[in-house]
Amino acid sequence: MRIDVHFSDRVGIAQEILAKLAVRTLDVSAVEVDPPHVYLEAPALSAPDLAALRRELFEVDGVLSVDELDMLPGARRRLYLDALLASQTDPVLAVDGRGVVMVANAAAVLASGVPESELTGMPLQALLGDAALAERLLGHGNRLPVSEVQIGGESYLLEMVALHEPSGAVVGAVLTLHAPNRIGQRLSALQNYSAGGFESILGQSPAIRQLKQRAARMAQVDAPLLIRGETGTGKELVAHACHAGSRRRDQPFFALNCAALPESLAESELFGYAPGAFTGALRGGRPGLLELTDGGTLFLDEVGEMSPYLQAKLLRFLNDGSFRRVGGEREQKADVRIISATHRALEDMVASGSFRQDLLFRLDVLQLNLPPLRERTEDILPLAQVFLARACDQTGRSRAKLSASANQALMANPWLGNVRQLENVIFRAVTLSDAPVLDAADLELAVTEAALDSSALDDVASLEEAVAGFERGLLQRLLVQYPSTRKLAQRLKTSHSAIAVRLRKYGITA
Repeated sequence: MRIDVHFSDRVGIAQEILAKLAVRTLDVSAVEVDPPHVYLEAPALSAPDLAALRRELFEVDGVLSVDELDMLPGARRRLYLDALLASQTDPVLAVDGRGVVMVANAAAVLASGVPESELTGMPLQALLGDAALAERLLGHGNRLPVSEVQIGGESYLLEMVALHEPSGAVVGAVLTLHAPNRIGQRLSALQNYSAGGFESILGQSPAIRQLKQRAARMAQVDAPLLIRGETGTGKELVAHACHAGSRRRDQPFFALNCAALPESLAESELFGYAPGAFTGALRGGRPGLLELTDGGTLFLDEVGEMSPYLQAKLLRFLNDGSFRRVGGEREQKADVRIISATHRALEDMVASGSFRQDLLFRLDVLQLNLPPLRERTEDILPLAQVFLARACDQTGRSRAKLSASANQALMANPWLGNVRQLENVIFRAVTLSDAPVLDAADLELAVTEAALDSSALDDVASLEEAVAGFERGLLQRLLVQYPSTRKLAQRLKTSHSAIAVRLRKYGITA
């Protein structure tokens, strides 16, 4: 039985209470004195004995109450602390002022590779294998900057918070070890919490349905994937979906735009750097995306812009999964699936010598080609409606509609920027207009020869090809508004058979 003796605090009262217990020769297994309470645990104490003991305790001047307890406060606190430590997935250690491990959670025991009975009482120097670092940890009076340590053959980022007694002296420290891939999981969860799977790829055109089916099968295969497509077609969205549909879905997903960073910065971002690798580097070094993504998926956007030096380092990683940090000497390994994307013709870059052919072979194991928006015109208006509702919600205005002329303007536009351009056009119109119905003029689209990008004209090989391309696009756009060969023939003032012949020629289904 456990009891709580509540008293008015005065000098000597706790000793008088304990003297009453000694007179009864009561077997007390635990005593906690926390004025104005004395907590007792007496396993053999029965209910009749408690009644007699209560009468005797009330004879002590100042005793206010004697009540039963379900658990001693100290035991309850230890139970909760043990549960708290056990719930931590990161290794946590507490050391005393001499650097001896006093407490370790289950994750720390697993990381160290030694039994808990041996870990408790082990000097920090023996655990870290670095006497200088252990001494620096213990000699630091406050929070120590994050340092990299090796425990059990694995790298960890160590964070230390010193423990102080009331006088200010350091009496110990709490050490938390962060594995790079665990940091990666947390960062990925924060960055990609709203990223969806294949359901987030909008569109119901045959081209999109076929793309989703092909991508879903490739998501299950743990091999490099190369996504090709024009700018704005949603390459990163597809990469997210392939990750979400893979066995790595619960692991980190990170993206690196190879065109957005200079070579030196891209190298340290991808591979990390060792302590003291360069001026301005963090003292403890820094893990790169490969370490943070371990077990997950790394998306390399615009991989065609990667420098020849980085191409060689990436090829080495793809060959055997090993790499070295910038300025580092130790070989490291990571299990990462690489998904890359480009809008450039990598074969032409190989021919010109600006991209490694062997790297292309390693990246292009699986391949997805994203269709431009102009080749799936039946998705233009449904996408516009989704973007319209989204833009209205983001700007806090009432829902708007698109007029018939606005729909026609959307269908007639070449959409050289693809889905991203369509979304931007709709958002701009919603932002700048308060009208409940958006007209063609609100979209600020110029469907003229000036709207054609010169780069698109460079791809035209002949007049016949240019005419065929225009004819195909015209038929695809008008077929949405005139969904039969007869209606389309009437619109274009030609015969039904002539329209049927052209539709078959271009593979367009009425």
